[in-house]
Amino acid sequence: MKANKEKILIVSHGHPDHSKGGAEVAAYNLFQEYQAQGREALFLARSGESSHGGSVFSSRNNETEILFHTSIGDWFNLRCAESRHMAEYFSDLLNRFKPDVVHFHHYAHMGLEMIRIVRNTLPDAKILFTLHEYMAICFNNGQMVKKNSTKLCYESNPVDCSQCFPEKSSADFFMRKQYIQSMFELVDHFISPSYFLIDRYKAWGIPEEKMTMIENGQPIAKNSDPRPLASGEKRGRFAFFGQINPFKGIDVILEAFTSLSEEIKDHVHLDIHGANLHLQEESFQVKVNGLLEELEGVVTMHGSYEPHEMPRLLAECDWMIIPSIWWENSPMVIQEAYNHGRPVISADIGGMAEKIIDGKTGYHFRRGSHQSLASVIEKAVTTDQWSRIHNNIIKPINIEECAKEHFKVLENV
Repeated sequence: MKANKEKILIVSHGHPDHSKGGAEVAAYNLFQEYQAQGREALFLARSGESSHGGSVFSSRNNETEILFHTSIGDWFNLRCAESRHMAEYFSDLLNRFKPDVVHFHHYAHMGLEMIRIVRNTLPDAKILFTLHEYMAICFNNGQMVKKNSTKLCYESNPVDCSQCFPEKSSADFFMRKQYIQSMFELVDHFISPSYFLIDRYKAWGIPEEKMTMIENGQPIAKNSDPRPLASGEKRGRFAFFGQINPFKGIDVILEAFTSLSEEIKDHVHLDIHGANLHLQEESFQVKVNGLLEELEGVVTMHGSYEPHEMPRLLAECDWMIIPSIWWENSPMVIQEAYNHGRPVISADIGGMAEKIIDGKTGYHFRRGSHQSLASVIEKAVTTDQWSRIHNNIIKPINIEECAKEHFKVLENV
């Protein structure tokens, strides 16, 4: 393939205009970078909204951004609800655009059979797949956490999986894995934003030589200046960014703040930038709302935010906290924090622990322990280490560098 001649199709499970998850933003950033380089690129994003006239495809912003109005019919085996959407409409789009490279960033809400459709329709096209999570490994929303508990899974096997989902037999889980692996065998190469995820998928069955770690690229940005402090003020402004659900650990943060001494509470504030609490189970809503009421004046709920607001919001804080109780992969907010020179406090597991060097670019706390997090918060406020940690932060890979790394991979597959 010659430079700038490849036609590239990027496939995402959502458009950032509708869904602002890290995977969607990473896919869209890469698409825009390819266009900036003069490459012919098409962005195909699944949409849950009804299209005008009921068509399967519609455009968003311009003709190079296409919404795919489809859905999953079988979440267990990750199959599309409408076989015609794949066999006819998606195949027709491939024949019309004829991409040299199809780069998948997800299959959720669409269907794994998209991979086979690409291979059958365009046998010479290169297929890349960026793995952003563990859905292929774990039926529990890809979290690798035991259902109805907070116990972590270190590997999957059919017997253990059927204990989480007794309505499914171990044979069902065995066949699920065989089916998903048969689709993944059609992929030329996998990209992972973390080494941790590579290790998980290697153990699950993807050959190590078919996987390369490339972090999600960030826009080029200057470090935000340290937040100006009033006389006697400490670096006690903390922020959370992300969806509000039990897996993200927002209750762990709130419990940590409630357990701080009154003296420390006088020097701290938590800004929560996130939404969807109202979509969670009632018991979780009651717990979180009770903690928020107890922390009135110490915590501010700001609701959802737009990606372009991130620089301003980070400039207003001193520390970012990522309290997830599941492994994570490579949370985009870590790269965003580092891109603007903000230290990160995170749980000590998975992709979070990989990206944050404890005591150097941030701090770790014991996963799920509000007492451990409270101790770290107190240390962050009272030990005056912010400037040292801030100066240790190295800029993450930018989007242009990220695109170059992807093409290095393509040259070798």
